[in-house]
Amino acid sequence: MGKLTGKNIRLRALEPTDLEFLYNIENNEAYWEVSNTQTPYSRYILKQYLENAHLDIYEAKQLRFAIETKKHEIVGMIDLFDFSPQHLRAGVGILIDQNHQQKGYATEAIKLLNKYAFSFLNLRQLYANITTDNKKSIQLFEKLGYQLVGIRKDWIFSNGKFKDVAFYQLIHPSILHEKNIL
Repeated sequence: MGKLTGKNIRLRALEPTDLEFLYNIENNEAYWEVSNTQTPYSRYILKQYLENAHLDIYEAKQLRFAIETKKHEIVGMIDLFDFSPQHLRAGVGILIDQNHQQKGYATEAIKLLNKYAFSFLNLRQLYANITTDNKKSIQLFEKLGYQLVGIRKDWIFSNGKFKDVAFYQLIHPSILHEKNIL
């Protein structure tokens, strides 16, 4: 198996044929809190985004993959964002469509992304920002070795109230071995 192919899914570049999936995800208000979206996106804008999705992570400072099943069905997206080649780190964001949750796709996708980020991009650390009320995501990232390093109080204003955000980090395992932590 390659760096981006797992047992049940593969991570692949976005294609022009993904426009409708992207349109439906980006315009679903239920997801706006985690994506910092405040207004709907037009198909025209998303088409332009897809046309520029080929940009190198070093240029764009982000990279989005479609999460696709072996049956070639897109079930979600996973991102590296705020990529910092200087500090060897990036943020991780994942979204699995509601119809495909609880099937193990998120776990497999994050494992593949971790492997890609550490072995191909040579990153030292990955991090995730998760609202403290998002128990499923917290459980997912903790299961995959991400450690809680802090809470950002009243970080997100959503639906008329402030929410705390948990900040999780995963330090590359070889770094942990060097420090005799593992």
